[in-house]
Amino acid sequence: MNDRSFNPILRFTVLSDVHYKDEHSVERERMESAIKTSYNLCKNESYKNMDAIYIVGDYSDRGTEKQMTAFKETLDSFVKPGTTVNVSVASHEFFSEGEEAALEKLRRIFKQEPDTHRIINGFHFISVSCTEGCHFREPQRDFAEKALKEAAADNPRKPIFFFQHPHIEDTVYGSIAWGEDELNDILCNYPQIIDFSGHSHAPINDPRSIHQKHFTCLGTGTLSYFEGDEFDKYYGTCFPDCHKAAQMLVVEADINGRVRIYPYDLITENFFPYVWKIDEPWNIDSFIYTDERYKTNEKPYFDDGSFINIDKTHDGKIKVVFSQAKTDNDYVKGYNVYIKDVNGLVAANKNIWSDYYFYEMPETLSVEFEGLKSGEYHAEVRAESFWKTVSKNNLVSDKIII
Repeated sequence: MNDRSFNPILRFTVLSDVHYKDEHSVERERMESAIKTSYNLCKNESYKNMDAIYIVGDYSDRGTEKQMTAFKETLDSFVKPGTTVNVSVASHEFFSEGEEAALEKLRRIFKQEPDTHRIINGFHFISVSCTEGCHFREPQRDFAEKALKEAAADNPRKPIFFFQHPHIEDTVYGSIAWGEDELNDILCNYPQIIDFSGHSHAPINDPRSIHQKHFTCLGTGTLSYFEGDEFDKYYGTCFPDCHKAAQMLVVEADINGRVRIYPYDLITENFFPYVWKIDEPWNIDSFIYTDERYKTNEKPYFDDGSFINIDKTHDGKIKVVFSQAKTDNDYVKGYNVYIKDVNGLVAANKNIWSDYYFYEMPETLSVEFEGLKSGEYHAEVRAESFWKTVSKNNLVSDKIII
């Protein structure tokens, strides 16, 4: 893995929101790739085991017999002996025939209960399935509370790996629209929890996809299509080319309970340039992925080689093409692209993503405008960071008359 000084005694993969269809689809190919890649990543390591694969819900698109059986066939075909597999059910598994039928199929097809507490290489793994869509009622809460007490009593300084489908509300990116708060009062008692969740389809290489406050939370991405949790983008919450999505997390722990988490892109077969490090999961004062990250003076910037062009298209629209901005530590999140009139007043504005969710980001972006009145205009582009700062310098185009 990326951190060569780290000597694991545990390694596992986490993913979610695979969305198998009744017919063969690209999601099946991506799931097969995820399993095969999980093993291939171990080949050149001193520790060569893939100890577990956890799928955190919505592995099927509608929970039909055909979809759930096909998913199990993939697991049977590609998972090797010695790797524990855990599958939880969530809202999409309930779509076809309801919750009771989905639970029956889970037990019959996967030979697994919806809520599980396993010990793998001395580490506690607790997984809780949803009910009533994406909720957690007393049976799930009771199971989680009992399992967490047992795990903490075993070793209060060791990480506890916890899994559920929806994000914990107001934690990782995606948790505002796609989070639930029905386990919060239980989980907050255990800072050593490292929690994995999906549901939002938010990119895992977003630096906000890890969050630490009362405990550690991580988003698990998707193998189907991306979606965001911000509503100011002119094309809505689904990203452009959103179906080019296949991401997973590779997690390692060492004998001292330290944890390393590596976000991985299955499309290009590359690790994203992050290694998330949790050296003392039990110690909230050691947390580094907190909301303090928003208190920054770092701003995106356009370097000296940046350009911006504004031109008319053959169908009467205005097209703005510009260079991507940069930051010193993260990706650029997105851009406000303004069209201003001769008086410097905003005539139109579109907020767009930077395409940061692709490992191979484009060097330039473009956006089109239509419906402007005749007159003189120019374009201005401002870059935005993940931490609510805007570019220290903006790109301004030449003027154009329409």
